[in-house]
Order: sequence, then C-alpha cells, then structure tokens
Amino acid sequence: MKKVIPIIILTIISALLIFCHFADIPKYLAYDEVEFAKLALSLDNKPYIAYSTLATGHSTLYFYIVLASLKLFGINTFALRFPAAVFGILSVVMFYLIMKKVFQSAFAKASADKQYFSLSLIPFFLSCVLLSSHWFLNFARFSFEATFLLFLELTSIYFLLKANAKMTNFFATLDFATAKRLQRSQKNLTSSISLNFYIIISGLFAGLAFLSYTPGRIFFLLPLLFITLETLRTLKLYKLVYFLIPFIIIITPLTSYLLINKDTRVDQQFFLKNHEMTINEKASGLWSNISSTTLMFFTKGDMNGRHNYPGKPAFNPILATLFIIGLIISIKNFKNLYNKLFLFYFLISLFPALMTYPWENPNMLRTYTTLPSVIYFVGIAIYHLDTIVSRLLLNKKKFVSCFLFLVILCSCLYELRTYFKYQSIVFRQSFQIKLPLEKAIKVKIKI
Repeated sequence: MKKVIPIIILTIISALLIFCHFADIPKYLAYDEVEFAKLALSLDNKPYIAYSTLATGHSTLYFYIVLASLKLFGINTFALRFPAAVFGILSVVMFYLIMKKVFQSAFAKASADKQYFSLSLIPFFLSCVLLSSHWFLNFARFSFEATFLLFLELTSIYFLLKANAKMTNFFATLDFATAKRLQRSQKNLTSSISLNFYIIISGLFAGLAFLSYTPGRIFFLLPLLFITLETLRTLKLYKLVYFLIPFIIIITPLTSYLLINKDTRVDQQFFLKNHEMTINEKASGLWSNISSTTLMFFTKGDMNGRHNYPGKPAFNPILATLFIIGLIISIKNFKNLYNKLFLFYFLISLFPALMTYPWENPNMLRTYTTLPSVIYFVGIAIYHLDTIVSRLLLNKKKFVSCFLFLVILCSCLYELRTYFKYQSIVFRQSFQIKLPLEKAIKVKIKI
C-alpha cells in the first residue's frame, strides 16, 4: 500500500487539476484543433494509414486515439481534448515512477544520518512540480499531441531503467564462480527473461514515440545510446537486438511511407535544408534559436497565446534557480548514470526547436519534453541543498526539509495562479473558433 498510495493520490490530484474548468479553459477551439478533428475523422473506416498530409502533415497514431474518443463521446470539444488530458495524467504517474527509481537507487546508499525524510518525498513533490507547471497544464487541456509523446517517452525510459536495475541488482550479488554456477539455474533464467522483457518494452515505446509527434522521431537515440554503451561494456549484443527488433517493427509503416514521400511539415520547418539561405544566414539563425530557446526558461517565453502567457518565462524564479543549480551539479557529476541520461534527454528535447526557422522560436510546444529533465535537475538541487544545510544544522534536519518543500509548494501555487488566473484570459483571443466542433469541421475556416 505504501507503493500504491502516492500513485493514487497523484492520479486524483492530476485529474482534478487537468479537468478543472475543462470546458471553459480554453472555452473555444483553435484552428489546429479543428484540423486535427478533421484528420482523425478522415481515418474512419479505412485501412491503416501511417501518415496524413492533412493539418500540415502528421503521423497518425495519436489521431486514431482521437478518432476512438470522438466515436465514444461524440463529435464535441470534450471528446477531442480527452486523450490529451488522459495522457497528461498518465505522464505524471510515469514521471513519479521514474523519479522514485532514480532517487532511491542513486541516493539510497547515503548514510543514515542524512536526509531520508526528503529522499522519500522528493519523487512525489517533483511530480507535483511537473503537474502544476503552467507549461505542462497548458498542453494537457487541449488536443495537441504533446502529452501523448511525453507519456510514450517516459514509459520507454522507465522500462529502460528497470532493465538496468534488474541487471545491476542481479550481477552485483554474484561473484564470478557463483555466476557460473547459476548460469543455467531457474533464478538466472527468470532474471534474464524479465530483463529482456523490460528492454523489449522500452524499444516498443520508443517506436511508438517515433510514430507520434514529430519531435519524437529522434527520442530513440536516448535508449539506443544507453543500451549500446551497456552492450559495449558487457559484450552482450542481445540487449541491443531485443531493443531494436520491436522498435524497427513498430516504425516500419511510417518509415516505408517517408522513404517514398516527403514529410511536408519537416520539409517546411527544417531551415538548414533551405538552399536559398547562405551559410552565414543559417549560422546566424542557429545562434538565434539557441539564445531564444535558452532565454525561454528564464526571461522571455513563447509569444504564442495558445502555448504560453505571451512572453512569460517557462519557469518562475524559484524553479529557474533550482534548475540552474541542479544542471551545474549534474554536469559536474557527469559520471553519474542518471545525470548522463537526463542531460542527453534534455539536449535531444531541445534539438527539434533549434532546427526550425528563428521566427518560430522560442517554442514551448516543440520543447515540451524538456520538462522531465528540467524537473530532475530541480530535484538534484533540492537533494544537495538539503544535504548541505542539514550538515550545517545538525539538530534541525526535518526543519530544513520542510522549509525546502514549503518553497516548492509556493512555486506550485504560483504556477497554478499563472495558468488559471492570467493565461486563461489570453485564451479568449488565442482560441478563435467559437463554433461547436460538430459545426466547425463542416466550415472552411480562414486563418
């Protein structure tokens, strides 16, 4: 029950926040949402289609789920947005499971006189930080693909970490002679089966991420690099094979299509392919993307009212400060497995935005999957600050932990206030389609 209760509580809190005033914030529809509904309905009663040129071009996996929702609840705004909300809730749960595994395995060997109080609560509080972020909430409440992609990536990472933990725990308890003796034993066989199963599931979800929102097509590099390095270390090629087989099977329909046809969206946005631009213009554009995306976290955020309260940084001063501290600590302790994992995940998540035209940035939709990495760095900062201050105030360890979490609670409330009080006002102008969905899909809308 101790393992299940936090998950139940997070699920309830997530559902309450994501579905709070769900029909009113945002009240109207965005042009893209109407196009997404048309795309989903175009898939009905047809053989499987891997890619559609509708709505500027999209792979169709998410839209089959939207279609199922529309058929279940009817053609209405709730049905259109329901999948994004559900995957938002599931993303919070998966993030909690990852943070629990990361912090308990990375810091469980800390001496007993350190801060076990905070260590047991860090994963839960970090999940609340993710959930309350106005950046996260925004895309969990209307019909874009961002939360779906986030859920798939987090699930792939979770099973990747389970495979690593299973492998580490098993072999760490055996000396060479014992390992040889148990090579054909039931214990070794069971451990090997579960390890292979976790790797297969990780590859499966990496493949599904490839089939979802366009930025997800490079996510597979993260688990692939992780498993490749492990394969080189142990010389056990089968781990890589177990990952690649389900991944390749899953992505085959889409890759077969893209080998013959262009991805219209990527072709439009990938500015480095523009032959009319000079090398200097491309270098200048790339630097502009790097600087604007960096500033997005701290000073000037996305100006698109559907993505953000125009110009507001992605993170409030509390989270931004903790993010910088945690990022510096992670870079300094780069040898740590989890630091490597989340630093690479962070860079992969930034890459799609950096490859688009400068006037498209900063873009909080294309960089949405940086959220888990950023909040991991926040958690690293909290852990180390708690450790340092606890050493200085030996008799007030729990007071220190409570104070840090009180600061985090204030940050969460500030973010919720930003979304529900201020960003919701912007939606009145940013979501222009005031017709009900069933009528809007029948009208040719001019942008």
